[in-house]
Amino acid sequence: MQCEKCKIDIAEGEGRQLHGQLLCEDCCMDLLSPAKACEPWAVYSAKSFAKNQDYESQLNPVQQQILTVLQKEGPMEPGRLSAQLQISEKVLERELATLRHMEKIRAELRDGKRLIRLWG
Repeated sequence: MQCEKCKIDIAEGEGRQLHGQLLCEDCCMDLLSPAKACEPWAVYSAKSFAKNQDYESQLNPVQQQILTVLQKEGPMEPGRLSAQLQISEKVLERELATLRHMEKIRAELRDGKRLIRLWG
């Protein structure tokens, strides 16, 4: 069996039916719960959590790499950032949403291009 969205092989019994499609678990979750960069409750929760925790210790390796690249090279387009980090754009968007909720990064439009930059 094969996922109808990403085309990876799915073990027998591991596929999920959604809207008439056979999907892998990752694609199913992406459709049911897409990453949202602008979500007030997620920002509020991240701020509340930050009062009692050190953010830097809570970042995963990909999030740390994103921040490091942006610190060294400045704002850049998501496609270039995903290529530089050698991760898919889908993974990048999910990590960017998390960093946005933590108010570590933000997006800006410059000359009609969407750029990802550090928050401050």
